[in-house]
Amino acid sequence: MLDFPPGSIRPRIVILGGGFAGMAVAQRLEARLRPDEAEIILISRENFTLFTPMLPEVISGELDVRHVVTPTRPQLRRTRFVLAEVQQLDLEAKSVRYTHTLTGQSASMDYDHVVLAMGSSTSTFGLPGVAQRAFALKTLEDAGILRNRLVWLLELADATPDPEQQARLLTIVVVGGGFTGVEAAGELVGLFRSVVRFYPNVALRKIRLILLEGGATLLPGLPPNMGRYSERALAARGIEIITGDGVSAADDRGLVLQSGRRIETATIVWSAGITPSPSVERTALPLNKRGAVLTDVTMRVEGFAGVWAAGDCAAIPNGAGGTYPPTAQHAIREGPVLADNIVATLRGKPPVSFRFTSLGMMASLGGRKAVAQLPGDRILTGFPAWFLWRSYYLLRLPGLDRKLRVAFDWLLELLFPRDIAELRIYSRKAQSSAAVDAGIAPRDEPTVNL
Repeated sequence: MLDFPPGSIRPRIVILGGGFAGMAVAQRLEARLRPDEAEIILISRENFTLFTPMLPEVISGELDVRHVVTPTRPQLRRTRFVLAEVQQLDLEAKSVRYTHTLTGQSASMDYDHVVLAMGSSTSTFGLPGVAQRAFALKTLEDAGILRNRLVWLLELADATPDPEQQARLLTIVVVGGGFTGVEAAGELVGLFRSVVRFYPNVALRKIRLILLEGGATLLPGLPPNMGRYSERALAARGIEIITGDGVSAADDRGLVLQSGRRIETATIVWSAGITPSPSVERTALPLNKRGAVLTDVTMRVEGFAGVWAAGDCAAIPNGAGGTYPPTAQHAIREGPVLADNIVATLRGKPPVSFRFTSLGMMASLGGRKAVAQLPGDRILTGFPAWFLWRSYYLLRLPGLDRKLRVAFDWLLELLFPRDIAELRIYSRKAQSSAAVDAGIAPRDEPTVNL
């Protein structure tokens, strides 16, 4: 069926994805277009925008899970929002087929312009056994499930008399030394130090946190001294750092590394890579090696009228022979330019090229320390970098209410231990979308083979 009658007078702009890029496109279109110029529809499988830079603080209990999300509908004034999963993009018919998230009913919608902003999902690179055993850290549900897992590990370890079993339960391996992995490892230290006193049979020295990175240093792609500082800071907090060695396979007892080394563990946190949304692969659009949609400098897909792409699922030329990285700071700036180009196209004007120079990169290391790359390749470390990290991301949170809630959470963390209630809010049918996209088995409560 069609959600709208064909032959609508106003051009229809359909935005696929409600993340940073998709929301930026919708909000800019609302600001630039008159209501009679175009109809704007946003389709997303979540009815909120997740502030992903703060996701590691959710797994550690430092931030409340609801405080890092902003409902979609209040952010939009006249864009029609559809809570649904995109199933197919028919490029010849210029229509989108989707399934309503709650009802399960399928529907289709014609478009004049379509924006692909469906983000990315976790990639396990097809390594044997990893998809079935790893815990993703990409969505809000992933964070909630992993947080429950960590509390559950402490509970079980406290009741386990066998030292060997307890050691395996208390060994957590974070795979991937990029931003997410580094920040997650730092936050896990904070969680365990805050709550271990409530578990009489679990000593802090028994908890083994391992951060595994296949590259030579942490934070690959950034200046090496940033990675080296991060390694020293995390090691000083008791985290075991392994670099230059990757995962070969996983089984019910732990991980096997490429060097042949084996790590006995009950919990693998996977942050080793991302891939564009699988929905993109199901189209006939041109893709690069990592599966992102190839666009020109205006973010338009050449050869496909009315098709645009931005954010993690897009490969946008940067003018230097490469493409812009899939980061939040790029996505929120790509969106407005893409929207302006659609407006220009509708009004018979030429689109403009997207140009943006990164403002820098930051990673929190926990313990009130961070590392930041500033414009001009200047490096800031320690407490000043941590203060900058918190200040910047607090200001970037959408909505005054979210800013106040997060600031209050940070204040409470200074005064009280972190919450260790295991909230089993997921039904038996609950699935982590990022985990499913990556082929990781869905789970609603932790299980482990002892």
